[in-house]
Amino acid sequence: MDSSRLEALLARLKAARDAGGGQRGNAEQLRLHRELVKDCPALTPNLLALARLVLTTEEPGVDAEASLTEAEGLLEMAVQASERSAPALLELAYFLDDIRGREDEALRLMEEGAARALQSLEDAWAGLLLRYSLREQLPKALELAVRAEQLFPASERIQDAVQSVRESALRAGLLAPPRD
Repeated sequence: MDSSRLEALLARLKAARDAGGGQRGNAEQLRLHRELVKDCPALTPNLLALARLVLTTEEPGVDAEASLTEAEGLLEMAVQASERSAPALLELAYFLDDIRGREDEALRLMEEGAARALQSLEDAWAGLLLRYSLREQLPKALELAVRAEQLFPASERIQDAVQSVRESALRAGLLAPPRD
């Protein structure tokens, strides 16, 4: 997909969100989001937005179960299209728990979503530690190092990054040398 096609899809997503003059859950928003799903069923932000709208909008002539079934299908598509991203997993989990009462399935999805979110946080913090250290933002790096070590004590990647930050801080005189 070229960047102009992506920009066009994102413009349509924004137009769908903005439709109806700020009145959330109107027929025009639903129509535009649904058209976008037909044209690009893998656009996860649209799938999630439409699922939320379907759940919160009363459509004339549409019974509640049909709306719930549509929302569930959209959430399942979002999980697939996002390759099981944490936000999509959690949206589906909350739906299954709160609306369908499928607590065990929701719990499994929440656990998977939490694990994926933690992996992303670990990756981000390891990168931040390196960037802060390279930019000589050592006080920030040291502060983050404490939190990262507490949350990810078994992460070799975090431990390596923390060690590098501490060595830089030691060289800069921000930490006292260790006592042997």
